[in-house]
Amino acid sequence: MSSGREGAAGPAALRIQLGSRLRRLRKERGVTREAAGWEIRASESKISRMELGRVPFKERDVADLLSLYGVGESERRELLSLAHRANEPGWWREYADIVPAWFLSYLGLEEAASLIRSYEVHFVPGLLQTDDYARAVIAHGHDGAPAGEIDRRIALRRDRRRVLHRADPPQVWAVLDESVLHRRFGGRAVMRGQLEALIEAAERPNVRIQIVPFRGSPRAAAGLPFAILRFAADELSDVVYVEQLTSALYLDKPADVDHYAATMDGACLEAEPPDRTTAILRKILDELDGSAG
Repeated sequence: MSSGREGAAGPAALRIQLGSRLRRLRKERGVTREAAGWEIRASESKISRMELGRVPFKERDVADLLSLYGVGESERRELLSLAHRANEPGWWREYADIVPAWFLSYLGLEEAASLIRSYEVHFVPGLLQTDDYARAVIAHGHDGAPAGEIDRRIALRRDRRRVLHRADPPQVWAVLDESVLHRRFGGRAVMRGQLEALIEAAERPNVRIQIVPFRGSPRAAAGLPFAILRFAADELSDVVYVEQLTSALYLDKPADVDHYAATMDGACLEAEPPDRTTAILRKILDELDGSAG
C-alpha cells in the first residue's frame, strides 16, 4: 500500500502541491492559461485542472511548462521529481473495481485536505463509522452484493479512517441531524457501538461533532448532505462535494463555495454547541438501552 498515509506524501496532496507551484510560476512570468495550454498542445481548461491538482501530470507537459516559465535547473529537477511521485497510484486505486471513478477522486481529496466539514442527514459520516455500522449501511445500499464485495467496501472505510490517526490529521467538523442517531442500521447492538465510537471521536482534538436536534429547523437546502474540503495551500480554493445516486458534484467556484459555506455555518448555528455533543450521545445511548428491541 502507498506510503501516502504519512502526512502530505499522498499522490493527491502532491498533485495539489505541484499544481500550486505551476500556477505561481505561470503568474510570476505573466503567462496566460491559454498560452500555457498552447505550449503543451492542450486547452486552457486543462491548465486550470492541472493547477488545481485534479488530473494526473504528464512529465512531458510539466517539462514543457517549466521551459516556458524559464525555471532553473535545480528547481526543474525538484518539480519533475514531484511530478513523478504525484503520478504514483494512491492506495484507493486497489478499490477501483468496486467504487466509481468519481468517488475515487473524492478519496484523494479527502486524504489531502486539512479541514473536512460535512453535513449529514442520513448516515454517520464515513470517516466516523464503525465496521459493524458500515456493514449495515453498505448492505442496505447494495442489496444482493456478494459478501466478499461488502467486506472490501468495509475495508475501504477502514482505510479511510487512518487519516484521522496520522501524524498531521485533518480537522474534521461533522454536523449531524439528530435523526441519524436514531436510525438503527444493524439493530440496537450495532447502534450502541456506533454511538460509543462517536463519543470517543468527539473527544479527539481534531474532531468536532455537532447535532441538530429534532426541534431545530436545519438550514441545509432540502436536507442534502455535502462536504466542504479545505487544503493547506492558501492559494487553493475550497472544494464542495455533493454526492448523488450515480455521480457527484465537485464545486470550486467562489459563489458556489460561499453558498455552501453559508449553509454549513447556518447548520452549525442551528445545532447544539460541540460541548453538548457527548451529553446528547449519552442520553440517546440510555434511551437505546431502555428501549425494547
